Amino acid sequence: MPTMTRQDQSDAIAFLSSLSDVTERHDTHISVIILSGRRAYKLKRSVCFPYLDFSTARQRLAACQQELELNRRTAPSLYVAVRRITREEDGRLTFDGSGELVDSVVEMVRFDQRDLFSQIAERNELAPALLNKTALAIADFHRDAAIDHRRSGSEIMAAVLRMNSESIRAVGIFSADRAHALEMAFKATLDRLGRLLDERERAGKIRRCHGDLHLRNICLLDGAPTLFDCLEFDDDLATIDVLYDLAFLLMDLWGRGLRAEANWVFNRYFDAADEDDGVALLPFFMAVRASVRAHVGAAQATTKDAAAFKEASAYFELAGDLLNFSPPQLVAVGGLSGSGKSSVAAAAAHRLGQPPGARVLSSDRIRKRLYGVPAETRLPSEAYQPSVSKRVYAEQARIAATYLKSGHAVIADAVFDRAEDRQRIEAAAPDTVPFIGFWLDAPLELLIDRVSRRVGDPSDATPSVLRQQANSATKTEWQSLSSGEAVANTAAMLIQRVQAELE
Repeated sequence: MPTMTRQDQSDAIAFLSSLSDVTERHDTHISVIILSGRRAYKLKRSVCFPYLDFSTARQRLAACQQELELNRRTAPSLYVAVRRITREEDGRLTFDGSGELVDSVVEMVRFDQRDLFSQIAERNELAPALLNKTALAIADFHRDAAIDHRRSGSEIMAAVLRMNSESIRAVGIFSADRAHALEMAFKATLDRLGRLLDERERAGKIRRCHGDLHLRNICLLDGAPTLFDCLEFDDDLATIDVLYDLAFLLMDLWGRGLRAEANWVFNRYFDAADEDDGVALLPFFMAVRASVRAHVGAAQATTKDAAAFKEASAYFELAGDLLNFSPPQLVAVGGLSGSGKSSVAAAAAHRLGQPPGARVLSSDRIRKRLYGVPAETRLPSEAYQPSVSKRVYAEQARIAATYLKSGHAVIADAVFDRAEDRQRIEAAAPDTVPFIGFWLDAPLELLIDRVSRRVGDPSDATPSVLRQQANSATKTEWQSLSSGEAVANTAAMLIQRVQAELE
């Protein structure tokens, strides 16, 4: 929480409020945002937290300039300029005059607040296609972000945990016993994961990231998911493992009850990025992000209302829950093309294993990645030769084994119409990890109808290919599961049977 207010900003706020066409004002714990016509003006509050200091006009100007530069990496058309508010000889305030610096603002293009992902989420409109684009945008951003080797991965997270503990104790709304228990749980997890964190730093996974990547900091701009309002005031807080950056969005979705959406973003990001080695870090990273939201919300609760206190408490509980271990399992979902394998896998994945749910390894997506094309790109018939398919299934089993070794659940999604392919995926599970195989059944006429109506799907199967599968598929010992009804019902049955097997 702020130690003190350094400067009176009432004149600057009054000046911004007097601009033409001012319609709205939004306040956060560190900013005041004035909406004026087609522009938004973001003023930094004169506050001092353990993690930032905006006490003086010069510090706020520097922070505005940093904000402009960093956010133009992902939203160049949204960030217009830094505007200095100056006091002229006659005492009036103006933009970019020759008088004394009073304050500064970041000038931005105004967008419809309905296009914020937080509001899209509230309308339940985070469709898979939009989540696909978002995951790819984040993966692209991380791929190009500047690598930093100044600190080890474990050192970075230890510093974050120290700051979180200090902030949680400072706000004083959580009992000392609960705060201590969470602190010890974090310490034990950091000790366990320290070597992996350091290995990832050496591999170049520590980069100058967004740093504040939650739903309120993503918007639709010209139809594209756009990351904005990155953490600009502290390079150390935003120079982090790329998966810690991603984890804020995953936690935000998970905490809002949008767990299938969180799992979808996780899977599409991992499809696009070389991050398989880091999957064991995700529950820890998500828990840390939840604890950050807890102490920030708690600081607001002391000066605002009971709703902020309730939200802070929920994030505090979420942080502890995310640290609870869930053992992995390998679930294979096979069936002829059109049987709904991918849909059922996606609907069930968030309910298996550690947050944010199971890694779904789709043979269709693996095949497209091996050919270096987007999942929706149709491949030529040569890409489905037996030798290529053998390579695809082998790669699927190899990746599955990697995730299971890391303690993360896996759903393998493929036709699995040949005994050798089923045996290969079964063998990917270590002796300590349960394997459960399902074969989805539906009438052939229904499968043909589904395949015929596909558009922009990762699967390239045609009705002709489907008939060939039906003629050549070998008998399987996997559990049969009807997929002729709603996907949600089939997924619920799958989860029920998995839970029964594990009891």
